[in-house]
Amino acid sequence: MAGARIVTRGVTYGRAGRARWALAMLAALGLLAGACGTDPGTGPDNGPDNGPGTVRQSSPVATPTPSAASLVAGRYQPLWPFADEKQARHWQESYRSGGHQPWHLDAERTALSFTQGFLGFTGVDQVVARTVTGADARVSVGIRGEGGGRPGIAAVIHLVRFGSGPDAPWEVVGTDDTTFSLTTPRYGALVSSPVTVGGRITGVDESVRVQVRATGSARPLGQSCCVAAGGDDAPWSATVTFRAAPGGTVTLVASTGGHVAEVERFAVTGVRAPQ
Repeated sequence: MAGARIVTRGVTYGRAGRARWALAMLAALGLLAGACGTDPGTGPDNGPDNGPGTVRQSSPVATPTPSAASLVAGRYQPLWPFADEKQARHWQESYRSGGHQPWHLDAERTALSFTQGFLGFTGVDQVVARTVTGADARVSVGIRGEGGGRPGIAAVIHLVRFGSGPDAPWEVVGTDDTTFSLTTPRYGALVSSPVTVGGRITGVDESVRVQVRATGSARPLGQSCCVAAGGDDAPWSATVTFRAAPGGTVTLVASTGGHVAEVERFAVTGVRAPQ
């Protein structure tokens, strides 16, 4: 109202004073709004969600990326066989028109193809167990038991359907780790070369090899061999130099063996190369 006066902290303001007071309040509110902004360095920890028990997840919720199409189910790093959702849709179209590569619809075959074809662990050729819940699957792969005994589990591979529809293909997004884990760097992190890789291990006279791989490359982008390790849930670490395409997903692979087979246990995690 024209004749109204504003009183604050015991001071009465006229028309000109009211204008100056309003400007001061707006400036103060602007400063408060700036102070309430999100500090990118204090957000929630997106690292591995180990949860109860001894299982360490190598495929938890990922650090967000600029393009949602580069993530599986909006959460996971696409490790293999597709680099992004566009590639997965392209396969769906070819499958619908001509039945191309139906093994993409089989979680077990996809897990073995990842292990033997992509990682090159040809001795890990057994599916020991599998659990499929909707669009999520865990496939335990392993090596043949000595003397025809029960196969030993080398890794539990986590797969998720990539895309939509009943014919959405399976995509490897990580491993569930127990006695041999890969927890550094954290899942979905931006990494550059050289990168320090590490985790924990239970065993005797272990020899840990680390490789850096990416979908579309037949050879490792970098590797380090070998780190002596062992003990009861003891830490291990290695440094690897590599060269990767900017902005792409990179698969870090740690393996150990040499007692009954070249590769007896392995773990993988997904990270990203900076743009």
